[in-house]
Amino acid sequence: MGKCSFVVARLMTACLLLPAAAPIAAQSADNVYLVQQAEGLPTVSVGGTVIPYKEVTLAAQLPGRVKYLAGIEGDAFKKGDTLVALDDSELRAKREALVAQIATADAKLRNAGVQYSRELYSPRARSSPGGMGMPNLFDQFFTRPMEDFIGDRDQTAEMSADLFASGTQIQEAQNAIMALQADLRALDSKLRDARAVALFDGVVVRKFVEVGDTVQPGQPLLNYADVEYLQVEVDVPARLRPGLREGAMLRAELDVPTGDATSDDAGVPVRVAQIFPMADPQRHTVKVKFDLPQGVSEPGMYAKVLVPDFNAPARVNPVVPRSAIRFNGSLPGVYVLNDEGNPELRLIRVGEPRPDGKVTVLSGLRPGERILENPGAGVASGWSRSGGVGR
Repeated sequence: MGKCSFVVARLMTACLLLPAAAPIAAQSADNVYLVQQAEGLPTVSVGGTVIPYKEVTLAAQLPGRVKYLAGIEGDAFKKGDTLVALDDSELRAKREALVAQIATADAKLRNAGVQYSRELYSPRARSSPGGMGMPNLFDQFFTRPMEDFIGDRDQTAEMSADLFASGTQIQEAQNAIMALQADLRALDSKLRDARAVALFDGVVVRKFVEVGDTVQPGQPLLNYADVEYLQVEVDVPARLRPGLREGAMLRAELDVPTGDATSDDAGVPVRVAQIFPMADPQRHTVKVKFDLPQGVSEPGMYAKVLVPDFNAPARVNPVVPRSAIRFNGSLPGVYVLNDEGNPELRLIRVGEPRPDGKVTVLSGLRPGERILENPGAGVASGWSRSGGVGR
């Protein structure tokens, strides 16, 4: 019993000799930030969707069976590449028949031209219907001249009529060729419609058919989009329309799947690209498109654009550096220095980011308080040992 008491006494003495767990050391002046207030125009966060800069839905222009698909969703293609092709065997057979009809019409045109030349240089009105027999010679030398003399016959009029008839045959043959060529162009247009080609460089976003499917005119085949350049499409309330002009730079918060929530990825600059001229009569909103920087998001993702509200009075809010905000789960907070100079974690309500790298604080801080501008891991672990917020 005495030996155990001696051991306990020695342990207690050793614990008393160890240095006590010191509070978090006083922070350097370079790491302390004095909370300031900044007066600025209030903004309204308006949600929208990230969309491609260009997107088209390729639809069938004629009935047929799908015989070729270039790829699946995500495959990239160049301008002019064939994306979908329908079976055009019947159309090509009709084209061959039209080409044959054009050749026949061309032969008729050449024959009409030969007949016109023959009538021009050897008119039938002056030739005898027989050979060199006595009756034919009598007609040539006596009967025909006598008919012209007494007015019963006019060879000049007969020659003009025969030339006109030959010219009419030439015109009819030319018209037939023109009509067949028009039919050929219409058929070639249908053959082009049997193929859906890429109108620009892009990727297949969604396909609606497979090889072997039978389609009808107007049926969607696939969605094709240019995803290199993206935009945010937002329905802005009509009261915020005066705060927007084309070319103006604003800030947007993206639904970024990866990365630290306190990084600059949470807010990116956007440019007003297009303001639609007419508001929605039911929702009283104006559609606005904003250009996004390249590589910051993907089509279909959610985004919020901070639109200035010129109709609301200006508000005075504290601002803190973005690096001072730490997240306890999903709750933002900053480390505030108390009267003894020790940091205490205080939860805040974060507002919109500012172009200078600071963030507006809606509640939880007062101007003039001191916070840690860039709290390290030791501060966070010290807060965890202290037992909670505000200690």
